[in-house]
Amino acid sequence: MSMQLATLRDLSVLYRSGSTTRPALASVNLDIVAGERLAIIGESGSGKSTLALALAGLLPDNAERTGQIAWPGLGRPPVPGGDIGFVFQDPGSSLNPVLRIGEQIAEVARRHLGLGWRAAHGRALELLARVRIPQPKAALAAYAHELSGGQRQRVAIASAIAAGPRLLIADEPTSALDMVVQAEIVALLDELVRADGMTLLFITHDIALASGFADRLAVFSDARLVEAGTSAEVLARPQNAYTRHLIGSHIDLATPPLIAGATQ
Repeated sequence: MSMQLATLRDLSVLYRSGSTTRPALASVNLDIVAGERLAIIGESGSGKSTLALALAGLLPDNAERTGQIAWPGLGRPPVPGGDIGFVFQDPGSSLNPVLRIGEQIAEVARRHLGLGWRAAHGRALELLARVRIPQPKAALAAYAHELSGGQRQRVAIASAIAAGPRLLIADEPTSALDMVVQAEIVALLDELVRADGMTLLFITHDIALASGFADRLAVFSDARLVEAGTSAEVLARPQNAYTRHLIGSHIDLATPPLIAGATQ
């Protein structure tokens, strides 16, 4: 029987700006199963990134959250950065421009694993090799601006998994990359979570991209969860009109998914 890592019950989030409010999530009920690869699908403004921020405890100060997020798979509230790793959409903004790459990854290992600097830098080197950064030893001393967009995203992934999280959240991690690099990053994420037994929450507007590797799809529209199920079920028998629209707009069911071979 699959264990639930996290459960969301009647989760709602609204943002306040002066005297006005804007709902970002409305009464979401969702289970996240330990070890699964769950893709959150939806267009901009659908609430999918707010869901990720709520799970990670990173909602901004003007957000008001109601409902419940429980963590039966942990038995306690998660530690952001330790139990939950987060890969943001733009690695250029999530990486510190004035710190060397090795320092940034090592700091995560020091803070959450209690390693000394030497061991933490060794951990950083190991992770850069795992995410396939060319010449990882040289990359330790590099700054973010010296790397390509795809390499920066690989570094962001290395930093996100440095503490061995149970849940890895990737929020639109491929949106700024070309299709070849997109496929490489998604295949890398898939490989890492399988090898380490992590749960992956992959957020994207691209149902075709997600369908190539995700175990389940959860479709969001206008702040609401409108459909959820296994990838095969949702693609073959979509129950919601918005899901059917996404499938018709973004995926050709006659062609294999972008990274269908990555999970073989």
